[in-house]
Amino acid sequence: MRTISILGSTGSIGTQTLEVVEILGNIKVAGISGNHNIDLLERQARAFRPRLIAVMDAENAERLQRRLSDIPCQVLAGMDGLLAVATMEEVDTVVTSVVGNVGLRPTFAAITAGKNIALANKETLVSAGQLVMDLAKKYGSSIYPVDSEHSAIFQALQGNHGNSVRRILLTASGGPFRGKTKAELAKVTASDALQHPNWNMGKKITIDSATLMNKGLEVMEAKWLFDIDIHQIEVLVHPQSIIHSAVEYDDGAIIAQMGEPDMRVPIQYALTYPKRIANPFPKMDFSKRTQFTFEKPDLETFRCLALAYRAMEIGGTMPTVLNAANEIAVEKFLHEKINFLDIPVLIEKTMQAYTVKQEYTLEDLLQADAWARTYARTIVL
Repeated sequence: MRTISILGSTGSIGTQTLEVVEILGNIKVAGISGNHNIDLLERQARAFRPRLIAVMDAENAERLQRRLSDIPCQVLAGMDGLLAVATMEEVDTVVTSVVGNVGLRPTFAAITAGKNIALANKETLVSAGQLVMDLAKKYGSSIYPVDSEHSAIFQALQGNHGNSVRRILLTASGGPFRGKTKAELAKVTASDALQHPNWNMGKKITIDSATLMNKGLEVMEAKWLFDIDIHQIEVLVHPQSIIHSAVEYDDGAIIAQMGEPDMRVPIQYALTYPKRIANPFPKMDFSKRTQFTFEKPDLETFRCLALAYRAMEIGGTMPTVLNAANEIAVEKFLHEKINFLDIPVLIEKTMQAYTVKQEYTLEDLLQADAWARTYARTIVL
């Protein structure tokens, strides 16, 4: 029986991971963590009986501990709690699905403790890709991608060890605003941006999908996960979201992974690799999926993707700054403090004001993250 802990069990990926666990029936959940939603954490604790629970706020942690006084579990608070859930002795795989750079320290701690990582926290590789991959190699930790796109690439690479990759085709749905002009985008609201056509995701990642920043972050992830030059990663807009990504080899053959847009499938594969296990999730009917279309992304209108490529080309601590500035920009947009088209403007201004470090430690990355957040909050547009 595999034993897991879940960092971010109340979010979209976390809740779907628990659905998968319930269906498979042969995975034990030893630890979970959440932020503010202690009602959901309580329900999860009663259903899955984890030994440890982490809550970021100390008062909420105390409140939850009182609610769960009738079952054998311990509720911890803050970063210490996250670190404890990430390094539990009995756990073999840690699902990292917290949003933001708060996932960096616990992921590092889990790898150092020899845990495998089912990775859904983009920021871990965006901010600290080289450090993470070096650490995983040092401690023998396997990193299994949970994102549908990276899972697809991971699957398309299997059985091809030693064969050279010409390019990775990283697919994007295009989000809710595909094809719109800047004039049209100037009028969109947060409510409009949260209406994703294909995927049910959390607010932050849904806004990132609308700006195409999500795809920029995924390009960075792919570079580190698959040890490939960033210019060999091509973003391809595929509105139907059936081909989740593909790999083209030097001989011109392209191997793609396909399926209905359902995050539970890549989550399950990350938990059961290398086995594929039957499940009740929707299966694709080709007679109803009769049209697959592809187009290049519009980098002039959706500038966040171009900014992500630029940050990666600069390298060093710049991807961390881009990521942090984006989080603040999305937060401001969701709170109606800036317009949709202001998101890339705020990110670019933050990048321009920053002096990059090419040689860095985890502490340097955390400092760059903190600086970028503080600076981005001061920008008035």
